[in-house]
Amino acid sequence: MARTPIFLLGLVVIWAALAEAEYMIYKDATKPLNSRIKDLMNRMTLEEKIGQMTQIERGVASAEVMKDYFIGSVLSGGGSVPSKQASAETWINMVNEFQKGALSTRLGIPMIYGIDAVHGHNNVYKATIFPHNVGLGATRDPDLVKRIGAATALEVRATGIPYVFCTLYCGLSRSKMGSVL
Repeated sequence: MARTPIFLLGLVVIWAALAEAEYMIYKDATKPLNSRIKDLMNRMTLEEKIGQMTQIERGVASAEVMKDYFIGSVLSGGGSVPSKQASAETWINMVNEFQKGALSTRLGIPMIYGIDAVHGHNNVYKATIFPHNVGLGATRDPDLVKRIGAATALEVRATGIPYVFCTLYCGLSRSKMGSVL
C-alpha cells in the first residue's frame, strides 16, 4: 500500500478549509459601501441588530456583555471612570478589552466607544481640564477654542477612544472637525 506524503495531506486539509470559507462582502473594503451594508444587514439576526443600536454606560460594560448582547456602543459619561485616578494606560486596556468582546462575535462588528469631554479629557487622571464651553465662548477667540479642541482630541485618541460626544466640536463643521482629529 502506497503512503501519501504528510505535506499533501496538509494541502488537502487547507484546500478543504478554503473551499468552506465564505466570502463576506461587508468585510471587503474594495466593495461599494451600499453593497457592504446590504450584505451585513442580510447576515444579521434581529438580536444583533438590536444590540448594534444599543449604547450602554461604561459601568455595566464588559467583554462578555459586548459579546453576549452584540452591543454597538459604550459611553463614558461625566465622571464614569474605570478606576480612581485611572491612567491613560488603564483607559486603553479597558477600551481594548471591550473591543475584543465586540470583535469576538459571529460577525466581528467593532464597537464605538465614546466619551464626554466637555472640559477636555478630564476623566483621565492628570489630564488637562479646560473651562466650560460658555467660558470659552466668552473669550471670543475661535483660534483658542480650536487649539483646545486639538489638545482634547489628542488626549482622547491617546487613550484609544475614537469618538467624543458633542463637546468643543459642536460648533465646528464636519470638515474642520476632521482636521482637528
